[in-house]
This record gives sequence, C-alpha cells and structure tokens, in this order.
Amino acid sequence: MMRSRLQNTKAFSLLPKSSIHNTDYLRTSHCSPSFINILPRHPVHKQNYSMVIRATSSKFRPSSEATSKENEAVTIKAVVKVQVTAGGFISTIGLIRPLVDFTDLVGKTLLLELVSTQLDPKTGLEKETIKGYANNASQKDDEVIYESSFSIPADFGEVGAVEVENEHHKEIFIKSIHLHGFPNGSVNVPCNSWTHSKFDNPQKRIFFTNKSYIPSETPSGLKRIREMELENLRGNGEGERKSFDRIYDYDTYNDLGDPDSNNELARPVLGSKQHPYPRRCRTGRPRSKKDRLSEERSSSVYVPRDEAFAEVKQLTFSKKTLKSALAAVPSQLQAALANPDQGFPYFTAIDLLFNEGVKLPEPKTGEGLQKIIPRLVKTITGGQDNPLLFETPEIIDRDRFSWSRDAEFSRQTLAGLNPYSIELVTEWPLKSKLDPEIYGPPESLITTELVEKDIGGFMTVNEALKRKKMFILDYHGLLMPYVNKVRQIEGTTLYGSRTLFFLTEDGILKPVAIELTRPPIGDKPQWKQVFTPTLDATGCWLWMLAKAHVCAHDAGLHQLVNHWLRTHCCAEPYIIAANRQLSVIHPIYRLLHPHFRYTMEINALAREILINAGGIVESNFSPAKYCFELSSAAYDQVWRFDMEALPADLIRRGMAVEDPTAEHGLKLTIEDYPFANDGLILWDAIKEWVSDYVKHYYPDPTLVESDKELQGWWTEVRTKGHADKKDEPWWPVLKTPENLIHILTTIIWVTAGHHAAVNFGQYTYAGYFPNKPTIARTNVPTEDPSDESFNNFLKRPEMTLLNCYPSQIQATQMMVVMDVLSNHSPDEAYLGEKLESSWAENPVIKAAFERFNGNLKKLEGIIDERNTNLNLKNRVGAGVLPYELLKPFSTPGVTGMGVPNSISI
Repeated sequence: MMRSRLQNTKAFSLLPKSSIHNTDYLRTSHCSPSFINILPRHPVHKQNYSMVIRATSSKFRPSSEATSKENEAVTIKAVVKVQVTAGGFISTIGLIRPLVDFTDLVGKTLLLELVSTQLDPKTGLEKETIKGYANNASQKDDEVIYESSFSIPADFGEVGAVEVENEHHKEIFIKSIHLHGFPNGSVNVPCNSWTHSKFDNPQKRIFFTNKSYIPSETPSGLKRIREMELENLRGNGEGERKSFDRIYDYDTYNDLGDPDSNNELARPVLGSKQHPYPRRCRTGRPRSKKDRLSEERSSSVYVPRDEAFAEVKQLTFSKKTLKSALAAVPSQLQAALANPDQGFPYFTAIDLLFNEGVKLPEPKTGEGLQKIIPRLVKTITGGQDNPLLFETPEIIDRDRFSWSRDAEFSRQTLAGLNPYSIELVTEWPLKSKLDPEIYGPPESLITTELVEKDIGGFMTVNEALKRKKMFILDYHGLLMPYVNKVRQIEGTTLYGSRTLFFLTEDGILKPVAIELTRPPIGDKPQWKQVFTPTLDATGCWLWMLAKAHVCAHDAGLHQLVNHWLRTHCCAEPYIIAANRQLSVIHPIYRLLHPHFRYTMEINALAREILINAGGIVESNFSPAKYCFELSSAAYDQVWRFDMEALPADLIRRGMAVEDPTAEHGLKLTIEDYPFANDGLILWDAIKEWVSDYVKHYYPDPTLVESDKELQGWWTEVRTKGHADKKDEPWWPVLKTPENLIHILTTIIWVTAGHHAAVNFGQYTYAGYFPNKPTIARTNVPTEDPSDESFNNFLKRPEMTLLNCYPSQIQATQMMVVMDVLSNHSPDEAYLGEKLESSWAENPVIKAAFERFNGNLKKLEGIIDERNTNLNLKNRVGAGVLPYELLKPFSTPGVTGMGVPNSISI
C-alpha cells in the first residue's frame, strides 16, 4: 500500500528568482495578512545583511473527513530554530544590529519556500512553491526562533523539502524547521546544517522532511531535487575547496609530507600500486613545488562544512582545544624538562609526574597548557605554580606493579588496549615467509625442545597444538622489512618479534618465549635470540627488556593498524561515498549518518598534526618516518572488508570457530576473552537493529539490487574509496537484504564497537608508559655487545631499561596526547542513545530502536555482573582493572568506557 500511495504523489516547481523580491507577487500570493502588512509599498532593494531560506513540503494531505472543505486553504505556522554559534551570523549580530533590525522589519530575515511532493496534474510540471519570510520571534539561551505563517491551498499536497537561500554575508547554522497546523499533524524538517551565504555560493540549500524514501518510491515532485542535491555534493572534481563548500570527493594521502619546508619531511604518496591505501577527502590544494605528486601543506585542512565539530557555547572540547593542546605540548614541555631527550633517571622520577607534576613555564605567546587542558594542569592552592600534574591511570592506581608482571602482560592481549592481535598457533614449527636471501634463515629459534621445557609438566607441543593451547603475537613478518631502515634513524630501533603464550587450565595466558630478530645488515649476518622467563637476575632483566620491545611493537601496531588504519582511515571512504551516492532522504543514509559524525574532521586534524611528517606519531613511535609506510603495508597484506566483522575477525585469528549451537553462533577458543565476550553481545545487538531497519524498507528482496543509489554507494566504496583493492575477490556482493544487513552491521561495528575498544582506554592503559611504551630506543644488550655496554647493563640494569623506554619529552608528550584522545566530549553521541527524528516518526523503526536501546542497557548490566565474577580471571582479581571499554554509555571525560556512535576522536 505504501508504494502505491507514494506513486500517486506529485511534486513542485521553483519560481524564478526574481519573484523573491517582487512585492506585487507577494501581496497576491499565499502569504499571511500579518506578513503582507509589513511589506513596503515600493520594491525593496537587497540589503547586505539578509538571508533567504526556501523549503519543500511533506505531511499535508487534505483530511478525508473534510471533503466539504477540500477547496479551503489551511493556515500553518513555520518555526525555524537557528543555533547561536561561535563563527556564524548570529554571533556577529551586535556588530550589524541596525541592518538586522531593518531586514527584520521588512521581513527579509529568512525566506521559506514550501515545495510540494506532487506534480501539477494539469501541466505535469512541479508545482509553484509557496513563499514567506520568517521573522525573529524570540531567543532563548543558544537558540534563536524565527516564525512565519503560510496559507496552503487544499490541493497543494504534502510538503517534501525546504530550500534555503541565505542573503547575509555570514553563514548560519539551522537546527530544524517545523511546520505546524496541518490536519494530519506537524511536518518536521531536520536540518542540523550550516547554510552558506549566497555571496559565497549562489546554490540554494535543500532540506528534506523526515520521511525516508528509497529511490523507486520517491514522490514525483522530489525526484529532480533529490538528484540535484547529490550532484551538488559530488562537485566537479576541480579547483581548491573553500571552507563553506559541502563537496565530497576522493584523493590519495599525498599531503602527509612537507618537502617544500624540508627535504627530510618528504614522504611517499599513500594510495598507489607501490603503497596501497584508502582514499581521503579531496581538498584541491596546489601541488608541492618540490614534489609534484604531493599536495602543499596548509594551516587548516578542508572538510565538507557539515563534517566539522559543532560550535556550541557549552562545548568545552573542540577542534581548537585539541589542536592547541597537541601543538603546545612539545614546546612547553621542552622548556619545562631538565633533560627532555634523555630517559628518566629512576622509576621514582616517573612517579613524580603523578605526585608533583612538571612545573610549566609561562608561555611567551598564546595560551598556556593550563588553559587548554585544565584536567591535567592543576593550580596549587596558595602558590603561583601551575604544574602539569597527571591523573594516575586507573591500572596503576589499583596496582602500581601490575605493569611488570607476566600475568598482566598476557592478560592485556585479551582485555587491554589492543585485543586485536593475539592469534592461535596453527602451524609448527614457526617459520618466516620472507625471502631468506634478504632476511636470513626463516626458521624460528622457538623450538619444540625450548617450549616443552616450560610446558612439559602440562603436555607436549603436539598436544598443545591439538588442544588449541598455543597463542602468539606475531609481528615478525610485518616489521622485518623496516628494521634496517629504522635503525638508520637516531634515537630508535626495531626488531621483528614473536611472542608465544600457553593457555593454562585456569584459562589465563602464560608467556613462554619472546624472539627478537634483526635481518642481515652490511657485513653482519642475521641476528636473533629467544628470551624466556627465568629465575636468575640477568635473565629476569633481559626478559623485561624483551617485553619492553614487544610492548613497543604492540603499541605501534595498535596505533598504526588496528586503530588508525582499520577505523579512522578505512571508514572515510564509506562517508564520502554515502554523501555522494545516497540522498539524505534515503533510509540507509539516515541509518548510517549518526555513525559518521566528526570522523572526517578528526581525520583532517590527524593529517595536520598527528600523522604528518615529523608529527606526533612519527616522533614517538619506533618506526619513526616509516610509520605510515608500515600502515600501508598492513593495508596491503592484512586488511579485508569481509574480515572487519567481529565474528569473521575472531575466526580468522583462530580465536573462535563457527558453532550453530553456541551463543552468537561461535565458540571462543579462549572462553574468558573479555573483548570478544562483550563485543559479540554488542555485535548481535547492532545486527538485530540493522536487520529490523533494513527489512522494513526492503520487504521485497529485489528492491536491494534495483536500488540505484545503494548500488552506486557500494560500488564507489569499492572502486574509488578503496581503489587499490577494487579487484579483490573477497568484497561482499550486494544483492539481497541479508547482504546489506551484513555490510551495514560491519560498518557500524567498526565505527562504534571496534573504535571504542581501541581508543578510549589509551590513557588508562598507556598513561603509565612502562606498561605500554610507544618506542624502544636502544637494542637489547646481548645484540653485538661491547664489553663496556654489557658491563653497564650488569651494573645498572634498571638504567638500561629506562634508557630503552621513551625519553622524558616523548613520554610526557604522549601522556598528554593520550589523555586528550581518551576524552569523551560533552556532546558525545552514544550508540543507541538518541532516537533520530526520522526514526521517531515511523512506529516500526521507533519500536526497533527502543529494542536496540534496551539491549544495550542489558549489556551494561551484563558487563557489570561479569566484572564481579571471580571465575573470570582475565577481568576480575586483586588489583585487576575491570574490562569496561564496551560498556555502551559514559559520562564526559576520561572514563575508560562508553561506545560513541562514531569515530569522533
């Protein structure tokens, strides 16, 4: 019935622009009497500060009970809500008050044009729009209300959209337009968008009502503007993007380097046959003078206007705060620390960061850190100092020695910051797949005999393999090609590494061995050594040093691959393609849109200051200038969309097997795997919500394959957004609702659950850097040792370990960065928390969302209960940090919990 009804609806036609200022037309049109009374007797010239908004219609339909009045007009009231913003028109209203008062007086503040969903039955063309000016009616807090009245003819049909033309010289942020007075209820037009000045861009803005339509069910009167709006968002691929643009297009990562300022900052383009990579949003900046393949750097990076962070008065966390903090940290800490490039002299000196802090110098220019990150900079009562005093991370607050214990080292592979790397050992003996001519003998020194010395009391290696008791962190193959390159850089080093674990009968992992390997270099042959837990003093310190190297490798692969690449970087093409191919009234766009919030903005900020050449990541992680070449290699070798779904990821790593009789359809290899235990419940909740949503809009399976916008989106994700992998055979097909459900569930999982699991524990787990150092600066003392260096190790092994850890400037800088990046902003939007307006008006979708919300609240209770169950030793115990990273909701701040809708930080 819905489809047949929609096929009978019609649409509208836009009036010539000249009619906007034609007062004779307005006096004889459908404007209210109160509006006509304020019109001048003579034509009014355009003022510099005025704005036009046009609208399109959606809910009006003459009541079947009022057939006797079918020829009567209906009077409705339009209410426009405009946000007071830091940089928009409303913020400057005091400067232009006389002009604003005058434009309000003559009714030229906002011009609304209501557009019908129906075509004119006589001409077959779009119906004329109904126009009226909205005037400033009131202001409350950070919201300005504009109101207008319209007389709607009975045969006008439903209102389907609103066009907006802003005649001011400043943009404004329109939150919503509500049309009250229709017999069948109000028409709601969600906007939440910046509306540019017509002097910047003559194109009018289009805002559609809450109703969602797949393309084949689009009312006739909306078809043209639906397609036109998508064309506007695609742009023509030419020219440099302006800050007010809303254009989505693709480009390679050709803006990380800065060869024009320094040849040492030149970096290869990521997004090519040699260096495959996802695509980012095109900015159109000029080419570098020294490298024509690269783009010039600039002080800010373009993102489409509505992708920017919100500018609301109560917002204490913004792009400015983040950027200022990250930019201010190096210079102020460099001045504050006595020996910034040296390691900490004692472990007690690290403790002082949490007890006494670092006294900061007064900044010579700009804001000091105390104004940018007040959570970390404390004012001492009765004193003048404002020290950088770090909050004690909860993991150390609970047990200050946990970082040094093997049990905690192992536990964090299952319930820590990087639960995505642990794998089941399926092949024995361990052997490298790299070319032995380049990298040396492929056989591992972790042999059967060595392992059975450790686990021989439990079982043989063969028995352990059969019973799925052997697990590994295998960073050998990915890191080895970069070892010799990295070792040419002062202040860092690298190995290929393997770390072997054994699963005990108690269900906890026990580290068995660590192998560090250096390929041949110069006239030196391959070097490798296996380290094991021992009882003698020298062996214990060497074991701690080996763990420090593995932790640095894990921190790097966590940040460069499992965090940045697999969430931030790979998600951006989904966002670009959705805005280019899916209309805002497409139900799938409305499902995905909350999961794209702020991602492009945070990625642009990352390219400015985090992942750029010489930036924070390169300065603080072991691979240094090769960080993102390594990320590209991981994308080439490891990333597959079909493996980004949580169940598929667990199966690929051998951490689960399919079992139709088991909960979630999977049997976990390690039963007490907190990330997987909580994650699978979250995955199922997302999948149920997506299934309910998709099945409502696609009751006929053939509708998926015939949906041209949906097919265009998925094709563009594969062929443009991930162009370097477009020919891979593993891309899911999109032909049925089941295909669509799986694709959408995967994307939402990546932007919500996956990202939350690897992001919001950064300060909690890595704020005390010996637990998760980002860099290892020195080789182990047994690699080509000199007598002097080895004797120094024997005399002061603690100093050898501290010198291996990050320097004072590296450690404190990363502590600040991780604190900022672990922060939930005050306007955080959590998964399943907010009912979108387009969902609220559909009873079926509203009920499905309420079930989703209820399932997430149940998950919170399940996690709380699990965190009190002493049988779950990987998440409960004396001094053990409970696993809460996938608890759906959180308060603002650094909480170590909460799953936002999107990759918003």
